Amino acid sequence: MDRSELLEVLSPEGLRLLDSLPPYHSDRDVLRMVSDLRKAGHSAGLVAAVLTQAKLRSKAQAKFGEFGDRMLFTDAGLEQATRLPVAARHAGRFAAAGLHRVADLGCGIGGDAMAMAALELDVLAVEADEVTAAIASYNLAPFPNATVVNELAERTDLRGIDGVFLDPARRTPGHGQTTRLTDPDDYSPSLNFAFELATGLSVGIKLGPGLDRDLIPSTAEAQWISVDGQLVEMGLWFGALARPGIRRAALVLDGDRSHELVAPADSEDVDAGPMGEYLYEPNGAVIRARLIGDLARLIGARMLSDGIAYLTADEATSTPFAAGFRILETLPYQERELKRALKERGIGTLEIKKRGVDVDPATLRKRLSLSGSRSATLVLTRVAGKHTALLVERLTA
Repeated sequence: MDRSELLEVLSPEGLRLLDSLPPYHSDRDVLRMVSDLRKAGHSAGLVAAVLTQAKLRSKAQAKFGEFGDRMLFTDAGLEQATRLPVAARHAGRFAAAGLHRVADLGCGIGGDAMAMAALELDVLAVEADEVTAAIASYNLAPFPNATVVNELAERTDLRGIDGVFLDPARRTPGHGQTTRLTDPDDYSPSLNFAFELATGLSVGIKLGPGLDRDLIPSTAEAQWISVDGQLVEMGLWFGALARPGIRRAALVLDGDRSHELVAPADSEDVDAGPMGEYLYEPNGAVIRARLIGDLARLIGARMLSDGIAYLTADEATSTPFAAGFRILETLPYQERELKRALKERGIGTLEIKKRGVDVDPATLRKRLSLSGSRSATLVLTRVAGKHTALLVERLTA
């Protein structure tokens, strides 16, 4: 979205038209809607702008639920926005710490700032991009305790601010298709700037879950968050926002439920042992937080093989921190023999999981020429250092 498109949407005619559109279901609806709106006398520019917003609102349901129906977005802004349940937890940190005036530096479309304002915090939302700042202003308009400023985070006057939240831009500038940045020095604002702020203020920083762990300051609480099985972010918390005695945390959100493993440091792995009847695949947040050992001790499991994030146990234990599988049998690892074994079992639909082996599951699945009515899960890994193929079935919660 450029400035002209934004002006089209923000016009009284544009907002009325956008709110009057039926829910966007698929691209097949577009031609008919374009034709109907043009026949009604709306300009081509206005029609294109509101239909883009309708499509983005539909896409936003996954992150914002019904709140997305009254928000505005850019493609890049929506992609980088925090999911509403996670944003609520960010905001809860500030409220629990007694921090009342918060600066959200790099607020994007305003998702985190909305969650903070909803908890009656006074929010200064700062965004360097003019179009994105205007969209944040629209999204935050229902909150009189939120102010949006279009300026660089590095130039923001933080006098009177109790705490700071930063979501550094980790992609190249733009409102559409952007490229992920790999060097933290290229983030906007940079990671060094964020860490410098954290030496004197209570600061929270939202980062990608794959950030080099060597960059994590020893003073920070690092929390990895998984939502419905998808690893979405790592948060670093400093000062009053960091919980005493906690330096590593894995938060698992599953629908309305939440579960968390916490520790004062990375946990030591348990020893590897013989393969049991059950296999456990730790949640990505647990793996990134390096709390696999604590999880193993919690469920009475052992490592399937040194250095590989699979656990095995003799008894089934339900845990929100790992997916559990019953091991049905060991199949040949060599592709030709594996193909024959799967055909003999009538397996035509195959989920392939792998750790510790150099295999592309999509390519292998094609080469296996699957046929049959049965479905199954195959785990390719190493057991006691040896390449192994395991046929497993998923345990129900």
